[in-house]
Amino acid sequence: MKTLKDVISLKFKTSESEGVIFHGEGQQGDYITLELKKAKLVLNLNLGINQLGSIFGHTSVTTGSLLDDHHWHSIIIERHGRNINLTLDRHMQHFRTNGEFDYLDLDYEITFGGMPFSGKPSSNSRKNFKGCMESINYNGNNITDLAKRKKLEPSNVGNLSFSCVEPHTVPVFFNATSYLEVPGRPSQDLFSVSFLFRTWNPNGLLLFSNFADELGNVEIDINEGKVSIHINVTQVKKNRIDISS
Repeated sequence: MKTLKDVISLKFKTSESEGVIFHGEGQQGDYITLELKKAKLVLNLNLGINQLGSIFGHTSVTTGSLLDDHHWHSIIIERHGRNINLTLDRHMQHFRTNGEFDYLDLDYEITFGGMPFSGKPSSNSRKNFKGCMESINYNGNNITDLAKRKKLEPSNVGNLSFSCVEPHTVPVFFNATSYLEVPGRPSQDLFSVSFLFRTWNPNGLLLFSNFADELGNVEIDINEGKVSIHINVTQVKKNRIDISS
């Protein structure tokens, strides 16, 4: 395919911070890759190089953050020549690609949810997308519907299920006055705790626990956007340990 205009749209949700959402490439040096990196959305695009390889056409744009929150996010990519509109959750970013070519020349298959192994270092290091997608539309073609009805030629849908499995984790929302209290285990010598959290607030108490027999306490909090751990032990000389990250 050799296109002057492209419109690609889809919705996705995932709890993974890395993964290829969409990929296509050609023999003229053209490629387009949309992927998650560190829970941000990255679009890599090249409209081709000349025979001398002197035209540097690679363009990379990053948008969004914390996209691994397992909520639905919508993407629209609109291209007319070198002019691109990249819209993530209604926030549009306009840019122009590098180089001097206007057409996107894709010779091979277009893949959603990953990229085929091409032997290039770039394909080997990239993870496939793990999560849910819906409403995939490529230049007027409803890819989701075509894949479900097995109308894609050639078709290789891999191990897909046409339903979205929800994670088994149950999140808990805390406001400024709420807290969760659970019973301790006085006979245990080991204190161990693990949890995931997300907040926009730079300060707040995450966990507090007294040790049995008045031996001290442990406190985990957020202070100016950093996680701090404070351990107070009453029966030793160095009675306070502070760790910040």
